[in-house]
Amino acid sequence: MNSPTEPASAILDDFDSRPGSATSLIRTVLGAYVRDVGGWVAIADFVEVMQAVGIPPESTRIAVARLKKKGVLRPRARDGRSGYEVTEQAESMFTRGDPRIFGFRQMADTDPWRLISFTIPESQRAARHQLRRRLGWIGCGTVSPGLWIAPEHLATEVGDIVDALGLSEYVTTFVSTSVFVPDSIGDAAARWWDLGGIAARHRDFLDHHRVALSAPEEVSPRDAFVRFVPLLDEWRIIPYVDPGLPEGMLPADWPGADSVHLFASARDRYLAGSRDWVRSVQSRLPA
Repeated sequence: MNSPTEPASAILDDFDSRPGSATSLIRTVLGAYVRDVGGWVAIADFVEVMQAVGIPPESTRIAVARLKKKGVLRPRARDGRSGYEVTEQAESMFTRGDPRIFGFRQMADTDPWRLISFTIPESQRAARHQLRRRLGWIGCGTVSPGLWIAPEHLATEVGDIVDALGLSEYVTTFVSTSVFVPDSIGDAAARWWDLGGIAARHRDFLDHHRVALSAPEEVSPRDAFVRFVPLLDEWRIIPYVDPGLPEGMLPADWPGADSVHLFASARDRYLAGSRDWVRSVQSRLPA
């Protein structure tokens, strides 16, 4: 079992970085591109790649140093070139996130729920805070302070978080196929999740990135990278905070479907070409 004091709990997905910041963009590029070229990148190549999305060399180096401290990267030279590779813990984190980020999952009305019940002693207050924080960040809803609810497809992620925080003895989970509330299921969803905040993320994403699909049909691989990385960086948080609730639990004007469609269209249009450009940078011989 992992201790909660291990280096920044690299096994746990980290949402502290603000989308668009150097650290956030670098994490996005590591997950979607550096792993695609084998999980290692020369620092000189990485600086060039990040400059394409507006990150100055010094900011890249500072952010890489921070991610090294968090256990996401470690230094590794290859063929006389200084570089970094993605750690095993971070690879597990990225692998877990891939299907969620690149393939949004929507619940059906008949899908089961996972209920998470816990009573954690005051001596474990910090871990209790981290548990609540992490459950919220993966899309769990709060029925009461000690009872949370999530789609059953999040059960493995819930278990990973509980184990990583060393709280297994305090947590019991149940599977439920029915939820009964005194009012409507939509009213309950609005109490258990911050639907207003989630909808605002979707609308901001739509407002910020509709223009990404208004470019000419053909763009260069480098331009595909420049267009897609900021879009992916903002998007990758949304499938975590939005659990993909059934349609019957959501307001009539829910913007999620439009947001999911925009991301899927951008992914299909730009991801392959943008990866080609990163491979071309990585494969060049140093001057």
